[in-house]
Amino acid sequence: MRYDVVVVGSGFGGSVAALRLAEKGYSVLVLEAGRRFADHELPRTSWRVGRFLWAPALGCFGIQRITLLRSAGHRVAAGRRGTSGRRRPDIGTRAGVLVLSGAGVGGGSLVYANTLYEPPDDFYADPQWSGITDWRAELAPYYTRAKQLLGVVDYPRTTRADQAMRAVADRMGAGDTFRPTPVAVYLGPPGERVADPYFGGAGPDRVGCTHCGACMTGCRVGAKNSLPKNYLWFAERAGARIRPLTTVTGLRPDPDGAGYLVDVRRTGAWLGGRDTIAADQVVLAAGALGTQRLLHAARATGALPEISARIGALTRTNSEAILGAVVPRRAARRRGLDYTEGVAITSSFHPEPGTHVEPVRYGEGSNLMGLLATVLVDGGPRRVRRWLGTLLRRPGRTLRLLSVRGWSRRAVVALVMQSVDNSLTTYHHRGRLAARHGHGEPNPSWIPAGNQAVRLLADEIGGIAAGPVSEPFGVPMTAHILGGAVIGATARDGVVDAYHRVFGCPGLHVVDGAAVPANLGVNPSLTIAALAERAMAHWPAKGEPDGRQQPEPSSGRCGDGR
Repeated sequence: MRYDVVVVGSGFGGSVAALRLAEKGYSVLVLEAGRRFADHELPRTSWRVGRFLWAPALGCFGIQRITLLRSAGHRVAAGRRGTSGRRRPDIGTRAGVLVLSGAGVGGGSLVYANTLYEPPDDFYADPQWSGITDWRAELAPYYTRAKQLLGVVDYPRTTRADQAMRAVADRMGAGDTFRPTPVAVYLGPPGERVADPYFGGAGPDRVGCTHCGACMTGCRVGAKNSLPKNYLWFAERAGARIRPLTTVTGLRPDPDGAGYLVDVRRTGAWLGGRDTIAADQVVLAAGALGTQRLLHAARATGALPEISARIGALTRTNSEAILGAVVPRRAARRRGLDYTEGVAITSSFHPEPGTHVEPVRYGEGSNLMGLLATVLVDGGPRRVRRWLGTLLRRPGRTLRLLSVRGWSRRAVVALVMQSVDNSLTTYHHRGRLAARHGHGEPNPSWIPAGNQAVRLLADEIGGIAAGPVSEPFGVPMTAHILGGAVIGATARDGVVDAYHRVFGCPGLHVVDGAAVPANLGVNPSLTIAALAERAMAHWPAKGEPDGRQQPEPSSGRCGDGR
């Protein structure tokens, strides 16, 4: 069967596209690599690895992807040579990043922290796209529309973690920036099931939030306003089809006419399970890394050589660090600590302009991610050596961090984000994505203000400051990988135009985080949804003329040298 539109991915961009295009009369097929979950099928804790982690080759079809995006080689540190006279690699200068992202029908909304901020002025002023239009004014009505469907409200409670983080903000002279987070959660009577409270009864029944902190293992309660409860719910009722457990392996022009052939296979299948789907138009919304992989491969293999050479440029990590403070188990038990109360993120503050810190929590028993933590060590020369020295000098502290029993009750994770101009450039290397340093400052392997905040947080709660185990090796962690197929004025500047159409490839679109051109310094889900709402608002209804300005033609040489 041929479809008017195939949407690859069902996260914030893909879900918006599916609903709005189905409403406009198009036949829409959504391809999702992950499985579909009912609320009760989501993992009880992160230890239910088959339903929490994404590793199809191992039989794990969960909601949490963990991807190491690394350099194909080392960047050599100047002046460092071995005895042979050859330069030695410096492990601290790898241009890599450990990426957390989502999987399943609903994409990142299944595993994200329900936090929906609008970005600061820095985002709109980024020179990559600021000359195209007044983006703040352009996006304003679409932020409003996305907030309405996602049910955004400010979190009304103050938790124990909020009290500690507010004290940190005060100690850093930033108490006036402390605020509750806007969240996409139904905050009705806790645990009480009610008829749809958002859409006049047209949506699914909902259950009031129990403030258990289990948002990032999927919310078995049914309070989280994930995409299957709004955009995808209405997309299917408007006629869109969703095909889960279907991995897109390639994209090529249809030799029989206009449009594309989308090659797919059944997710996790070792043999067979392959198919090809024809579409007049294709919307790539497979997440920043998934979309980039498909575009890189199509360009590298010659299937779509017209894709701009800017593919991979301006890949952003939201300039993030994921840190935390952990109270030793005995002290936590003696003090009766429990930091799981609340939704995943309940407050935030700005320790300095352009830097944003949020306390994050997992629910009771979800201790698996504590295995990624180690003692916090600042960046700078000989970082690995200093980290090893700290481990050896303080073995007791090291052992206490290694114990993850009761970790979620005694840990406060700190998500640090920045709206500064740094980036990676991804490239296609031996069939996989690799990364090197990109435009602007190097992607930070540590954020001084973040480390300071976490040390103060540890002091406030009587804990140990911690960071990801990859960070001493120059590999930070991010929960918000963005960019790589960004909006630009021409094919020499970006991969897609202001309407998210891929330069040089009529009928191909990028409508997800890959199109975001700059670091936001806040959680990006709302912005991805608003950009998608705007792009879909400009699509003509089926059968009507297209009033959008036609993009300039592209050649495969576009963007070379930049």
